Amino acid sequence: MPVRSLGSSVLRWPNRETVEAALEAWLAEEAVRHPELLRFGYFGSYARNDWGVGSDLDLVALVAAAPEPFERRALTWRTEDLPVPSELLVYTEAEWSAMTREGRRFAATLARETVWVWPK
Repeated sequence: MPVRSLGSSVLRWPNRETVEAALEAWLAEEAVRHPELLRFGYFGSYARNDWGVGSDLDLVALVAAAPEPFERRALTWRTEDLPVPSELLVYTEAEWSAMTREGRRFAATLARETVWVWPK
């Protein structure tokens, strides 16, 4: 989350490099907790480098399979440990393939913008 400058009431929003470093450390722990993980990345303002104060971190995980319905999958990830608010979308490999094959507009956005950070 934002941090205060020393001796000031001004809040500073973490820059992209700080967010990326925190994301990599966080992901190292989460990948152990989620052995089904195939790929992990981020998209949106941090990926486009047009983030600003208040920007959230848009995350996408590709997993082999998931027993939970799509809308509940992100609940098992500890995104509250990240330095900025985040939104995580968790797709199974089959869902990802179908979304890409069907030519969905959001799939095209993800293909264009996603910065894949795992596996390295």
